[in-house]
Amino acid sequence: MAALDSVLQEGLLVDRKWLGKHGIEATAVDYYLRTGKIETLVHGLYRKPGPPLKWQNIVYSLILLGHDVHVGHMTALAYHGYDHYLRLGGAQRIRLYSTQKLPLWVEKVEIGPGFVRMKRNPFAEDAIGVIEVPFGTWDWPIRYSTPERAFIELASTIETSEEILQAKLMLEGAANLRPRQLQALLEACGNIKAKRLFLWLARMSGHSWYQHIDTSRVILGAGKRQIVPEGTLDSQFMITVPKEVRDGQKESIF
Repeated sequence: MAALDSVLQEGLLVDRKWLGKHGIEATAVDYYLRTGKIETLVHGLYRKPGPPLKWQNIVYSLILLGHDVHVGHMTALAYHGYDHYLRLGGAQRIRLYSTQKLPLWVEKVEIGPGFVRMKRNPFAEDAIGVIEVPFGTWDWPIRYSTPERAFIELASTIETSEEILQAKLMLEGAANLRPRQLQALLEACGNIKAKRLFLWLARMSGHSWYQHIDTSRVILGAGKRQIVPEGTLDSQFMITVPKEVRDGQKESIF
């Protein structure tokens, strides 16, 4: 029988199935529970007693338990330092992309600010534009979207003029995005709206990296797309955008 300390690191959340795979039999689990070596967080989920958990503990535990998950969207942008360009009221829920539904215990574990699984993934290939970031004492690898991917993920969910203006402000602070990675991501992205809107925001930002993106290699679909109602039609990317945002080009009402 494996020793608990050699199997379970502090801060991990595991279930009986995981413990069994690592040599901790059911009778041993019951013994460790009785003696306080491990504790129950929610039904069927265990950890060693220790400091308060952080949300990263939850994410790495999900990975450990076999979930294909990465941190993306606004949460990734905040990690990469773009949150200081835009402060929204209250703590933002952790945005996760996963190829499968998150287990019910994720919402039951009492840890702020909570999690949300992003249901619309603009990328079919989850490996592109994703990096591993070490966390904690043991440098657990947690997967994050790169800034380039996270901005496109953000563009895929925008639905209001306010969100467009917020994204524009954030992208104006992104002078160091990498055009080669953006090119690869835009070519791999399957969401027409996300690509058109990101490219429009990128053009509006005026950064030099935009000039290195070859839009002829990016599939942008056909026809007009309404991003916001009663907006102004951008003639290059054929999307409606807020009237308050103008780039000096001749525009028409959609």
